[in-house]
Amino acid sequence: MTYSDTPAILMAMQEGGAALIELGIPYTDPQADGATIQHTNQVAIKGGTSEIHQCLDMVKKSREMGLTVPVVLMGYYNPFLQYDVDKLCEETKAAGADGFIVVDLPPEEGIALNKACIANGLSNIPLVAPTSSDKRIASLTDMASTFLYCVSVTGVTGARESLPPDLEEFITRVRSKTELPLAVGFGISNPEMVNGVANMADGVVVGSAILKAMDSLGDTATTEQRADAIREVVAHLKTGTKQSGDAKNQSTKLGQIPAEWTLGENNSRFGKFGGQYIPETLSVAFEEIEASYNELKDDPSFLAELDEYRRDFVGGPTPLHRADRLTELAGGATIWLKREDLAHTGAHKINNAIGQALLAKRIGKPRIIAETGAGQHGVATATICAKLGLDCTVYMGAVDCERQKLNVFRMNTLGAKVVPVQDGQRTLKDAINEAMRDWVTNVRDTHYLIGSAVGPHPFPTIVRDFQSVMGREMRAQMLERAGKLPDAVVACVGGGSNAIGAFHPFVNDETVELHGVEAAGYGIDKDEEHCATLTKGTPGVLQGAMTYVIQQKSGQTLNTHSISAGLDYPGVGPEHAFLKDSGRAVYEAVTDDEALEGFKLMCEYEGIIPALETSHAIYYAVKLAKKLGPGKDIVINMSGRGDKDMPQIAKIMGVEV
Repeated sequence: MTYSDTPAILMAMQEGGAALIELGIPYTDPQADGATIQHTNQVAIKGGTSEIHQCLDMVKKSREMGLTVPVVLMGYYNPFLQYDVDKLCEETKAAGADGFIVVDLPPEEGIALNKACIANGLSNIPLVAPTSSDKRIASLTDMASTFLYCVSVTGVTGARESLPPDLEEFITRVRSKTELPLAVGFGISNPEMVNGVANMADGVVVGSAILKAMDSLGDTATTEQRADAIREVVAHLKTGTKQSGDAKNQSTKLGQIPAEWTLGENNSRFGKFGGQYIPETLSVAFEEIEASYNELKDDPSFLAELDEYRRDFVGGPTPLHRADRLTELAGGATIWLKREDLAHTGAHKINNAIGQALLAKRIGKPRIIAETGAGQHGVATATICAKLGLDCTVYMGAVDCERQKLNVFRMNTLGAKVVPVQDGQRTLKDAINEAMRDWVTNVRDTHYLIGSAVGPHPFPTIVRDFQSVMGREMRAQMLERAGKLPDAVVACVGGGSNAIGAFHPFVNDETVELHGVEAAGYGIDKDEEHCATLTKGTPGVLQGAMTYVIQQKSGQTLNTHSISAGLDYPGVGPEHAFLKDSGRAVYEAVTDDEALEGFKLMCEYEGIIPALETSHAIYYAVKLAKKLGPGKDIVINMSGRGDKDMPQIAKIMGVEV
């Protein structure tokens, strides 16, 4: 299907009997969608349809052809944000579209869009999920203007064989809060399922089944052939809409003036960054995590348990090591190494994994999922799950599985199930997307043990707090060893967990400079060849948070590259974005070749084999030591050891191992 096919397809849907049409806005990272809609997003973007103005033009042309049914634009928030929500609503109205369904924009984050919709006479349609609490449902129904989209299952989009057994109970629960029409979607694929929904609600949403019918025609089908196929499948599904005489939960009101969102306070920000841009299915899970963490974070027994694990299981406090030969080589400031590479499992990731696994046990979640890039977070998660008897599944990009085979074997040996992710660029971003899809589907018994200080609130805060043990130890050790605080702390930054853990205890110490080192890959002047998010990115929403993103002006995420799997990510933790904008921290980028030089320096001058991630910070710290000069002290947070990287480095050096 091409850009030019769409108006005819929309007309065919109307002719087949559709009462309302959702027009999807393509996006690179559709976290709440199943395989069919993921594929259609990729096909659309590859075919050149990646900007909102193109989609609005499709609606305008369809109206000129005679389309009369309402058209709702459905998508993810970042493309809308980059377009500007006021401009978006004005131009949407002018093009002839009628409203929006935004998958990852809960009402807490959607106030600006809601106001713009009201000003332009558009509908901002709330999503309601089986996991939504009665309190949330009441507030969501108040802010609706035309109808509500009821998500039939806790899961991603995609055709299913039958309706969920508790669907009627869910719809009845929503009906008790509103008289507006209720449309039910997710998984409905045949006239029998349509009829089942029609007899308990007001509308039926079908997506994947229609897209599959179109995809089955292949790339060579004409516009007419596609339109005929869509008209036929919609007409077939339409046969299921005939209601029986005892249809339940029918609406008695066609519209209302929407209320503004007023439920609770939103304390999820670092300045303008952070937030909670999530599918509605996860709203209660995040409320549960935040409440449980707030209850536990200052609990003496919980903190004592964390301290015991840090001491007896991890091997902390990890040493502070003065790098005498590296200091001599630099000829400037004294270089110190905070040896997180000596922690159990070989990296700092174990600190957060332990904390979140204990949290998961406290809230009664027996199943753990995680994402991993370089594999160190996956190994740490598998380790603590084995220790605590928790089920463990780790998502890892297929490219990273190949370049980190040793860590894949380690995870499997520890009893984890490692799932190679084949979508997208097949690296860390794609692993996070797949983990989120799993969590949306299995949220009732599963905790997502995220590995970096990224994602929706409260994840960045939780990860930071569990990793801040490094900075606290570093602070005490420098006072003991050097009699003073360091003049600078240096750490590599991908998502940013090791850096924020090292930085946070020093944020209020104005004499301590904070230096984050990103991956410049092949060079920051080359699009899709680096991961220098804070150096070259722009503000946007990625995977649940407002932060800096490597993206096109349209809001589509760009591909990235780094020699280091752990830094190969197009976003960054929102607190780092805040530290950059506030000027409290400095962020620079180091290329692949420079990182390899840092790797060699640490090996040859200090007898330590560092991770490639850490090697970026090492190269930068040597330069910084020369700049600061004698009498100053720099601490490098040695985030991990490099045995995982040796096969990759040997390959680069042309050495058979």
